[in-house]
Amino acid sequence: MPNGVRGALVQRVSARPDGPLDVTWLAAESPRIALGHIRLRWEPASPAGWDVTAHLGLATAEVHLASWPAAPDDWPRLVRPTLHEVLGLSAALAVATAALDLTNRLAQV
Repeated sequence: MPNGVRGALVQRVSARPDGPLDVTWLAAESPRIALGHIRLRWEPASPAGWDVTAHLGLATAEVHLASWPAAPDDWPRLVRPTLHEVLGLSAALAVATAALDLTNRLAQV
């Protein structure tokens, strides 16, 4: 991880089981993450591996999504399925919310 970085913002998660996680590095003093975004943080675990945590940005808060204590060195493969599902659910909720908002506006016309 580059100096001054404390985590990464997940940009895209491949649907392939061996696919990549596309991330943007986050500075140590980064603001709260936006709605539907996921932030990953990791640090060395004792005695081996990595302690990985994921947080999800909601409309009014940031919530703990998952933890993978003492994950092996290939931890991105371990966390990828969870991140892929959560981003898919978040996108579906965004579409459903937009459709509901549109329906409500049309009903008021």
